[in-house]
Amino acid sequence: MSMFDIEGTAEAKIFFGSREESRSNVEARKSPYDGSVVSTAPVCDAQDAQQALKIAKKAAKEAAKAPLHRRIKWLEDVAERLEAEKEAVALMLTKEVAKPIAFSRIEVDRCIETIRITAHELASLHGETIPTDVMPSGKKTTAFYRREPVGVAVAITPFNFPLNLVAHKIAPALGAGNAVVLKPTPEAPMTAYMLAKLFITSEYATPDALSVVYGDAEVGSTLVKSDIPRVISFTGSVPVGRIIMSQAGIKKVSLELGGNAATFIDKSADIELAAKRCAYGAFYNSGQVCISLQRIYVHEAVYDAFAEAIAAESAKLKVGSPYEEDTFMGPLINEESVERAMNWVASAQSEGARVVAGGKVEGGLFAPTIMADVTDAMKIVCEEVFAPIVSLVKVPDYDTAIEKMNDSPYGLQFSIFTNDLALSQRFIDDAEAGGVVINDIPTLRFDVQPYGGVKLSGVGREGPKFALEEFTEIKSVVIC
Repeated sequence: MSMFDIEGTAEAKIFFGSREESRSNVEARKSPYDGSVVSTAPVCDAQDAQQALKIAKKAAKEAAKAPLHRRIKWLEDVAERLEAEKEAVALMLTKEVAKPIAFSRIEVDRCIETIRITAHELASLHGETIPTDVMPSGKKTTAFYRREPVGVAVAITPFNFPLNLVAHKIAPALGAGNAVVLKPTPEAPMTAYMLAKLFITSEYATPDALSVVYGDAEVGSTLVKSDIPRVISFTGSVPVGRIIMSQAGIKKVSLELGGNAATFIDKSADIELAAKRCAYGAFYNSGQVCISLQRIYVHEAVYDAFAEAIAAESAKLKVGSPYEEDTFMGPLINEESVERAMNWVASAQSEGARVVAGGKVEGGLFAPTIMADVTDAMKIVCEEVFAPIVSLVKVPDYDTAIEKMNDSPYGLQFSIFTNDLALSQRFIDDAEAGGVVINDIPTLRFDVQPYGGVKLSGVGREGPKFALEEFTEIKSVVIC
């Protein structure tokens, strides 16, 4: 039997450290699919954020003292208990953000893996000795450095992966011995609450080490501006990322921002494989992924064949109720996103692009959309779409393709489909991105890898091993 009651309208609560608090003033979360109220969350303000930070500041002292074996056991216990709650958490995720239930279950599985990988990496979180007599000006000492927790970290998370992206922040931060204040997305408060409760109620938890508050700009700005946190970890849009950078002051800031993921289909590529994977990468999670495939540069020799193949693959994808097992794509997160996507399609059409597939809304569901004859100046390839829209651009060769791919303010992940080994090697060097993928989509991400971008796509890296570095400081020690 689940420890969570998610029948009807589920109630997320504030966590001021280990203490839960309800409020009469709540905000309702409606399903993007059918408009029903699926959860509520307390309306928080700046005072709530400040209270959570003060609790975290006090708890951080005890968190830093918690022995490593206990912190590892804490994470392992959460992973085990989450596995037992998999179906309830997956269903809540689907209710709040309308992610198809099959993919919600996958996200829960990935979340469990993220937590377990973090526990594994904690055992390797150590420093090394330093030979201080390596230079004539030095002398022989016992010198080394070690990693220590930063103290208090703030985690601000998005709607598209409202469970796993929370884990990518709070598991390394808590595992490293910090206290954390989490502000989850307003679109999925109950999903975050459920994960947080598993951490807080674990028998191995450090008391008050994790707090959860809800809200938008006021709460977020209060957390970011405060002198208490030493790390701000944010995943979201570039405009909000800019605000955080301007408000944070002197502290560590990790930003995973937008993307405009692209791939090149070489004339030597396996067209059938490329089309199948590109359809998946463009329309997975309704295109609401930072590394969703948005731009496909296709060699002119295979352009028509590829366009036909990806249209055929897209037609196989079921768009419908997120509660049905075989649904690939549910609705966009809100009506504003639908309207925005339709405007982008219309704008591209007015500039000469044509719709190969989709381009319309049916019963509130945005159809997988493929645009052809797209040019560099069109907004639909210049900016992040964050919708199930992909653009095909015909190019004469690789050099033209890589120039166009790099001609973007974003640089999260790029990919190439080719059977030319030399071209693959060139691409690894040429791509201006945080990650490159050979013979698969740029949407491919393994939770164990370093993940992050260059340019406007952000600063810092996620992935348990690399996040642990973000949430720790180096202390140098010399014993003479």
